[in-house]
Amino acid sequence: MSDCLVLIPTYNEKENIERMIRTVFSLGNPFDILIIDDGSPDGTAQIVKELQTEFSGLFLLERKGKLGLGTAYLAGFDWALKRDYQYIFEMDADFSHNPADLLRLHQACAEEDADVAIGSRYITGVNVVNWPISRVLLSYFASKYVRLVSGLNVNDTTAGFVCYRRKVLETMELDKIRFKGYAFQIEMKYTAYKCGFTLKEIPIIFVNRVLGVSKMSGGIFGEALFGVIQLKWHSLFHSYPQKK
Repeated sequence: MSDCLVLIPTYNEKENIERMIRTVFSLGNPFDILIIDDGSPDGTAQIVKELQTEFSGLFLLERKGKLGLGTAYLAGFDWALKRDYQYIFEMDADFSHNPADLLRLHQACAEEDADVAIGSRYITGVNVVNWPISRVLLSYFASKYVRLVSGLNVNDTTAGFVCYRRKVLETMELDKIRFKGYAFQIEMKYTAYKCGFTLKEIPIIFVNRVLGVSKMSGGIFGEALFGVIQLKWHSLFHSYPQKK
């Protein structure tokens, strides 16, 4: 078994999932993969089951219905912590994140000083391909807003391409993570920061999906904008467990 686990939540990703799995397993560093599927009606889970006969490091967690991105990752974290994984990754199934960058995130945590490595679209400008300019601006300035309100020194606060050292997830009170959508990404980074962990951004190029349907909506950004105020307010009256 590898000491690295890549968590990939899925909902209707039949066009992407086999190629993604094969690409991750083709990388030089051994990674295991846990697919967390929310009852995809398009047969995504069945494709994964067929590939499990080929790849011993491929695992599947099936859930009934769309329960939210945050709960999918929390279920994945729980699954990983019950096993011996030391590095746990978040990644999309649609190739908006380049699987080869898993190696760079792993290096930042395993060989450098990062407790949390973040694949950042905005650390070296705006590295986003095939998004309409309105969406780029909304995402970019949302991250600036989060940084201003929260004090979190991260340029891409809503990034969903992340590597956590095991000790980060063990220290954080994961059962108290409240947000289910993309504000979940902000809450995870903010909580790790408040627990005293070192967050490091690694520049990546984010490419909008080519196959399948995006799950993004305006409500996602609304949750992020209002959620950060709740996070900041909550932190004023809450003590966080600290890095040992």
